[in-house]
Amino acid sequence: MSNPASPFNFPCGRTRRQFLWQAGNGFFGTAMAWMLARDGVRAGGATPSTHFPARAKHCIFLFMVGGPSHMDTFDPKPVLNKRHGEEYDFKPAKGVSQKGKGKLKGSPFKFKSCGQSGIEVSELFPHLREHVDEMAVIRATKADSAAHGAASLQMNTGFVRQGHPCLGSWANYGLGSSNNNMPGFVVLVNGAPYSGAQNWSAGFMPSGYQGTVFKTSGTPVPNLTPGMNRSRETQRDQLDLLAEWNREHQRHLPVNSELAARIESYELAYRMQAHAPEVVDLSQESETTRKLYGIGEGEADRFGKSCLMARRLVERGTRFVQLYPSNWDTHGDNDKRHQKLCGQTDKPIAGLLADLKDRGLLDETLVVWAGEFGRTPVGTGGRDHHAAGFSTWMAGGGIKGGTVQGATDEFGFHVTSGEAHVHDLHATILHLMGLNHEELTYFHSGRDFRITDVAGKVLRDIVA
Repeated sequence: MSNPASPFNFPCGRTRRQFLWQAGNGFFGTAMAWMLARDGVRAGGATPSTHFPARAKHCIFLFMVGGPSHMDTFDPKPVLNKRHGEEYDFKPAKGVSQKGKGKLKGSPFKFKSCGQSGIEVSELFPHLREHVDEMAVIRATKADSAAHGAASLQMNTGFVRQGHPCLGSWANYGLGSSNNNMPGFVVLVNGAPYSGAQNWSAGFMPSGYQGTVFKTSGTPVPNLTPGMNRSRETQRDQLDLLAEWNREHQRHLPVNSELAARIESYELAYRMQAHAPEVVDLSQESETTRKLYGIGEGEADRFGKSCLMARRLVERGTRFVQLYPSNWDTHGDNDKRHQKLCGQTDKPIAGLLADLKDRGLLDETLVVWAGEFGRTPVGTGGRDHHAAGFSTWMAGGGIKGGTVQGATDEFGFHVTSGEAHVHDLHATILHLMGLNHEELTYFHSGRDFRITDVAGKVLRDIVA
């Protein structure tokens, strides 16, 4: 008979996960069902974790920390250029633009119609614009905050406040990794982003879904080699004993998901010791491939290594990889900063798209390029924060290449058609990965949460 005074004596919860946890805790059949489901296939082509057949098995998210200027990169504004220096007042909505009044600032960079689609791209991207027919350029992206920290959180988690799981965690939660020896979600950081690790946090989900950070210089995975010349057999025995103690402790704390995540993290780290060194060893790549990414070529070298590592990770089954180059915050000298930053990222990103395509991986890998917001069309030497209308793009898995979604006005301030809110970006990314954003939920604090909150629509015009 159960103890009525026990804090754990309560009926099965309202979700399937709660039911399985309570009714099948330690039950062999539950574990076996999970193992079979992990390796099986549903009728209709959907995997056990997806809601429908996925167009993209992996996602590489290139997060441009600081907010690139859309009118200097992917959204040409000839009228703005002609009226350069004129005083203007846009009367922006509060909170979505840091500056809406001042002298108009045209772009000094020329735009060119590229590829068969004829999409115009800035001269700052001489390599990337060769791949424009693979890309869907979204010129009507909107966010809810012009503050770096809040906007970064929203682009990554869907919310402007802390504590919510990021997009990579949602993908990891919904799909997991197709390689049990590597994390399902890896983060490559070149420069500290605003809001820091909150950008790749699992939020209120178990910590096992958060991003695993790989360094982009020095030793990519710290503490990967066992210390004190410990053999793998000795380490295996220690982990088995530790897992036994943790499981015993967990039986008395069934509501504590951190223990299960900790056990799995130890096991994953053990498996990674045998597999991660090979993944991050870029010396295995040919000199031709390394040059394709700009490795060894000055400013492009560091980010080139990150992009090549991202390709190696998805090639080996990692579901979601996020890259953080830094920093596009161009208040003081917009033009020179953009020249420098595009020089650092142009060839590596173009090399990534070319390499994925050559290896037959682009059709199953979604590549996303976005910052937390764009930049104002007013300013003197620099441009300020602007979330009311800016540019992002997607390429690869399930994307209709050579397309443009939406538009901003002749100055690049307001969205005039085809609005694509951050929630819509997230809905589209999940859709391409086989997940319905309205059905992918996590029960927390008395209700079901999702990354798109109570909004979001799939951008059907850019889906092939």
